[in-house]
Amino acid sequence: MSLTLKSFVQNSKLLSGFLKPLSSAYANAAGYRKIGLKYDDLVAEESELVKEALRRLEIAEPRAAYDRAYRIRVAQQCSLTHQLLPKDQWVKPEEDVRYLQPYIDQVSAERAEREAFDNIKVSPQH
Repeated sequence: MSLTLKSFVQNSKLLSGFLKPLSSAYANAAGYRKIGLKYDDLVAEESELVKEALRRLEIAEPRAAYDRAYRIRVAQQCSLTHQLLPKDQWVKPEEDVRYLQPYIDQVSAERAEREAFDNIKVSPQH
């Protein structure tokens, strides 16, 4: 069983207690929530991996895909007018959930598995 940094920090009460306020402060300072965006709205759509994840999101959860497009358009309008949304329309930290990351992880795992199978070497039997 491999231990990732994320799981190590989450399992350590001391580290998670220290880093949680720092991560919250960083997310608030980034300002994306103030223009109505969630963290996964910031993922660049240029890679084939993300394009496939977005396609799957649209099939599995059409409302989530529509909401993403709407949030991005609202954020673009805020950017054009150089204004923030009213405070009651900001994305709250509890609403800022990773809705696209599971699809990205799934596509990534499938591609890694496909790559592993494509590179299998068959040795001849004597």
